[in-house]
This record gives sequence, structure tokens and C-alpha cells, in this order.
Amino acid sequence: MEHLVNPLVKEVQISGIRKFYNMVADIEGTISLTIGQPDFPTPLHIKEAAKQAINNDYTVYTHNAGYLELREAASEYVKDKYQLTYDPANEVIVTSGASEGIDVTFRTILTPGNEVILPGPVYPGYEPIIKMCGSAPIYADTTKNGFRLTADIIEQYITDNTRCIVLPYPSNPTGVTLSADELKDIAELVRGKDIFILADEIYSELVFDQKHVSIATYLKDQTIVLNGLSKSHSMTGWRIGLLFAPVAISQHILKVHQYNVTCASSISQRAALAALTAGKDDALPMKSEYALRREYVYNRLQAMNLEIVKPNGAFYFFVKLPEGFTSSLEFCLKLVKQEKVAVVPGDAFSSLGEGYFRISYAYSMETLKMALDRIEAFLLKNN
Repeated sequence: MEHLVNPLVKEVQISGIRKFYNMVADIEGTISLTIGQPDFPTPLHIKEAAKQAINNDYTVYTHNAGYLELREAASEYVKDKYQLTYDPANEVIVTSGASEGIDVTFRTILTPGNEVILPGPVYPGYEPIIKMCGSAPIYADTTKNGFRLTADIIEQYITDNTRCIVLPYPSNPTGVTLSADELKDIAELVRGKDIFILADEIYSELVFDQKHVSIATYLKDQTIVLNGLSKSHSMTGWRIGLLFAPVAISQHILKVHQYNVTCASSISQRAALAALTAGKDDALPMKSEYALRREYVYNRLQAMNLEIVKPNGAFYFFVKLPEGFTSSLEFCLKLVKQEKVAVVPGDAFSSLGEGYFRISYAYSMETLKMALDRIEAFLLKNN
């Protein structure tokens, strides 16, 4: 019966990140720097709020868009943090993680034959959904521009078929982000065109050297903002995403969301309410620790003479392969075989990621030291 499966689905590949993680998971003694998941526990007060929600029978369907109280808190949160203004009644949707937000957004705005501009290299979660919508992902090469998708690069890729530009900043896998001036330039380029901006800002609370700015500040009418609590509050398994868009767009996204999941988990929504109110600054101590880890990893990689762009957000380094290696998969397999350290091959993040590998530093300092010692030993052996 497989021949009856939707061919667009059959073409989809498992994420290269997970594929490599699964490939090396059973190698005993391996230190993994592969997964972008905070190593901090969910803050206690958030877990207590979830327990209380169960005890108080918050175990039924919510409004399709989420509890109004939570949407009000989310609206207040982005206004306080990023000076964005959205009406909680009809411009905020609570999704089942930011991943569902990506899915329902693309299925709302894309039609067959559309094109979506993505910065390459980029998180692999966009391309499959774009293709399942019958649209085409168009990768804009950012490797010679510090991994930043700026207006001058975007302009080269815009065609009559362009329907959306994805701005995933801070970036997975590179950790870079855009400045306010760069965002203003993009806004001016796109303003008035029949092009949406999908601003994936899931790492917005993990920006180190500048204040996070959203392009929605300058181009709200054409922008869909995705955020969530997975990275900021160490709530990956709770599956709470937050989608913000003008009502002209959000009213249609809500229909797709409704028929997709009905609503996000009621218990997780009550936990999210605690996160966005009493815990609105929960990310700050985590960010301080990530900043220390970033400096440590940066100094170690520099001492190994590896070519890197210093990240200013998220918790990743995207590292150029050392001389002597031409395949990112070959490098990563050899590293895990010889020294039992797992990192992600760069080609997991599109063909423009070939020639690089990704390190996640969402791990303890002790783990990072052990892994980097092994990477250093590997480079000395294979010099």
C-alpha cells in the first residue's frame, strides 16, 4: 500500500539532527553535543502550577486559541520584553510547540508554486512543511555574510513566486542574530509586497550582546511571529508555542490550528501562565550560565585554530571543518569513532551547511570540558 502514500510525504526525510543522534546513540561512552535542549530543569513554580491545574480539573478542552488569561499574559510578555502590541482576543494563538506554529502558518499562507526564502544553513524543520504545501524552499547563501540573511542578499532571491521569507533569529544552527538596522532594511525591502515574514524567535530570550529586536516592530502587518517556552523556560516537553499575527492573518491560521490539534494541552497552558507571569524572567539565570559556557567554548575552539563566527544568541556554534576534511558526515563519524564525541554534521542544515559541524553548548561545563578535550585530541591525531 505504500505506493498510495502522498508522494510529497514520501519525499520527506527524517531530520539530519535526529538521524545522526540515533546513529551514534548506542555507542557506549559517547559524549553527545547534538541536541538543542536546555539542560536545566523546568523551574519548580511552573511544575507546581501544572500539578495544581490537575488537582483543579483543568483537564478539558480550552478555547481553540488557548485560555484567554494565557493569551493576555503572552501579549503582556512580548509588550514588556520586545515592545510588540497584539490583541489577546484575536491576535495570539497558543500552539502545540513552535513546530506546530510553523506548520499551521505555512499551511495557511502557502499555495502550490509559491517560494519561501530561507537563510542557508538553517534549522531543518521548515523545508519538509514547505514542500508538503507544494511550495519550494529557496536557500539564500549566508555563509559569506556571517550567516546573516540581510536585505541585500534577500533581494537577489525574490521572484514573482516569493510568498514568504523566514527570519529565524537567533539562529539554529549558527547562533547569530540580526541588528535593528538590518531588520529595518528588510522591512523596507518587503513593505507593500505580497510577501509574508515568518519570524521564528524561539531563542529571543537567549541573546547575549544586544537586546532582541523583532522585525514585527517595523513590519507588523506582514509578519507572523513565532515564540514559545521551550528554550526560555526549559519546557521542551510541555509543547507550548506562541503565535502572534494581525487578525487578518491570525483568524485564518486559527482555523488550520483548530482542525490540526483543537487546542494545546490544557495542563501545559496553566503551567505556561505561571511561566509568563511570575516566571517572566526565569530565562535570565539560564542565559547567564549559557554566556559563561559560550565564552569557554569559544576560547577553546579558537585555541584549536578552528574557524568560527562568534554566536550572540541561542546555544550553538557552527564550526568550519578543519583542513583535511571535505565531508561533514565523514568528520563527525570519525570523531565519534575515535574519540566518542557526537556533534551534528553541517549538511543536516541544508547543503549550504556542508563543510561545517554544529556544537550545542546546552550541556554542563564539565561535559563541555570533557568533550572539547576529546575534540582537541582528535584534531592533534588527524592533523
